[in-house]
Amino acid sequence: MRKVFIFSVTLQPKSNNTTVNLIIDIGNTVAKLAIFDGDRIVEVLRGSNHSLDCLTMLRHKYPIKRAIIASVITLSNTIRRQLGETDFEVMELDYRTPVPIKNMYKTPQTLGMDRLAAVVGANYILPQKNLLVIDAGTALTYEFIDAAGQYWGGNISPGLYVRFKSLNACCDKLPLIDRRGELPEFGHDTETAIRAGVIRGMEFEMAGYIRLMQKKYPDLLVFLTGGDKFSFDTNLKSIIFADRFLVLKGLNRILNYNVKQESNH
Repeated sequence: MRKVFIFSVTLQPKSNNTTVNLIIDIGNTVAKLAIFDGDRIVEVLRGSNHSLDCLTMLRHKYPIKRAIIASVITLSNTIRRQLGETDFEVMELDYRTPVPIKNMYKTPQTLGMDRLAAVVGANYILPQKNLLVIDAGTALTYEFIDAAGQYWGGNISPGLYVRFKSLNACCDKLPLIDRRGELPEFGHDTETAIRAGVIRGMEFEMAGYIRLMQKKYPDLLVFLTGGDKFSFDTNLKSIIFADRFLVLKGLNRILNYNVKQESNH
């Protein structure tokens, strides 16, 4: 798969002691590889989630000291071989990895590491706040972490493409359509009916969750991340922070937290 640069800046190490982290987030659709200099994102690459084709280039381009990988799919043999060839330690995130929040999830071994990383990232950016994290990707997920840093879990719903695809797969006469195109309030043909139904439906769903949580936590703030973009009414926009790199930032935070814990022992 051809590599696509999302965000790219040339890193200029400030000193020989500069610590550069490699963050790898493998999702259901693509893999994201990010270079961090401290808390600063330097470069982000997207590519295949079965082979880290840009890993060798990144190893030669940056003085990587350590790395963390989180995956929602089983790592391929190719990726494991590529990671084994690195000259730095790679931490593989799982439910036993220490994190800087209190995880209240009843089955942590079944929790997606991307979900965990997203709430860690949100809590790090806005500590001591009641936060709802919405990740709009292959799946649409909702996570809640309170002002005390306690993660209580969340909900999982079909993402945008999954909804389009399921209508096509389960309904004999409904076509698979593209999300791009006319988006009326009510469709005037089958294509616009599907597009409006799916996209407007997801917007209403997200707004509904936000208002539900606002009743219990009036000071609630919301992080919106993931590859899909949505619009919200004026009353909600003021409490929503859009951050497409939230999971990567959370993974970087977890890596630095573990390094600090080890150095204190």
